[in-house]
Amino acid sequence: MATPKTVAFYTLGCKLNYSETSSIGRQFESAGFAEVGFEHGADVYVINTCSVTDFADRKCRNIVRQALRHSPHAFVAVVGCYAQLKPEEIASIPGVDLVLGAAEKFRILDFIEDLSKAPGKGMVRAGEVREAKDFVNAFSFGDRTRSFLKVQDGCDYKCTFCTIPQARGSSRSNTVESVVADARQIAAMGVKEIVLTGVNIGDFGNGTEIIEGLKPKKEALFIDLIRALDEVEGIERFRISSIEPNLCTDEIIEFVATSQRFAPHFHIPLQSGNNKQLAQMRRRYRRELYTERVAKIKALMPHCCIGVDVIVGFPGETEEDFLETYRFIQELDISYLHVFTYSERANTPAADMPDAVPMEERKRRNRMLGILSEKKRRAFYEQHLGEARPVLFEHSSAAGLMSGFTDNYIKVEMPFDAALLNSIRYVALENIENSGQVRVSLAEETLQPVL
Repeated sequence: MATPKTVAFYTLGCKLNYSETSSIGRQFESAGFAEVGFEHGADVYVINTCSVTDFADRKCRNIVRQALRHSPHAFVAVVGCYAQLKPEEIASIPGVDLVLGAAEKFRILDFIEDLSKAPGKGMVRAGEVREAKDFVNAFSFGDRTRSFLKVQDGCDYKCTFCTIPQARGSSRSNTVESVVADARQIAAMGVKEIVLTGVNIGDFGNGTEIIEGLKPKKEALFIDLIRALDEVEGIERFRISSIEPNLCTDEIIEFVATSQRFAPHFHIPLQSGNNKQLAQMRRRYRRELYTERVAKIKALMPHCCIGVDVIVGFPGETEEDFLETYRFIQELDISYLHVFTYSERANTPAADMPDAVPMEERKRRNRMLGILSEKKRRAFYEQHLGEARPVLFEHSSAAGLMSGFTDNYIKVEMPFDAALLNSIRYVALENIENSGQVRVSLAEETLQPVL
């Protein structure tokens, strides 16, 4: 019997990309390919790219070079956001054979015929982003304890710094029935936790195209989706990956507070704590609304973890503006930050704005907020020491240990026990290690978490 062709994947960027890579992987498996580790020398390499920052673009080039070091004659295909935005640029990278845009990436097997490396520039199949108008189901499985389930794609917002609408097209969603069916399939695979992903998941229901390109009435909103998912047997936890503050309604917050399956964990992009920058970014809220959202969550769920995205060094951000953002975040009852250094993106309004902040200053501000994030995270962890909370255990990168997250997203460590992997057990939160993770011990099964 002939040896099957092998394929390896490398994913850059967000949880949404991970869900899509996994689905593409299942296509290859159905076609008879065997998936191998990236470093094992595959016949085909598929690189799923991000293009949120310049770093992601450079990372793509590095990954192509690494793939060819492992397997010099491999067929290299590049898909994802960077592939849609700059297909010709990617095709010119030495060793790239195929570049697929947003509308083509899920038909990758149609473009891989003889797997022979083409001489010279790679083949490009990247149409206009408006062609990416269909929703394609995707979820991850097999590479993580939890599954990332895609429920929405694209974005109709016009934030001045963002290329995602150019890379993924307009907002479109799955149906409630289809998402529930996916969740049941994931549950049957033994997965305990599902993370709902998308570009703008709070916009769920506002993009499913119907006859003649008309958009339907919002027959199902995000709140309807999570209510339906809460009834899915076999999944012990759902998490909401990220939701815009203007779409994180009181109704959603109140539902999560009473849900048996949705984790007390919100990730809510802020981007700036200064209303001047928020207006320049064309964000659909102001800091006062953000304050209200955090207060509502904490009033109903004092134990809830709240993560925050913030951008530093946006054009025109003065030192006074930055310090206003710093103080605003410092006073917020949030748990951690994801800090992004602003980088100019081609074909975005912000790239042409005056008063660019010097790069060294952007990096300094990033470091300041990074330190603040660690202080916030530690303070949040300290609030819960002595409590018992449920943890989903998984492998750790540290020898002899396993790790996991509590329902409210506290990362913990304890000595490795294979019998506990992919199980949810109550643990007592004992102390914070130098690594920043919390050391725990198993608690009594009947002991309930402190809320």
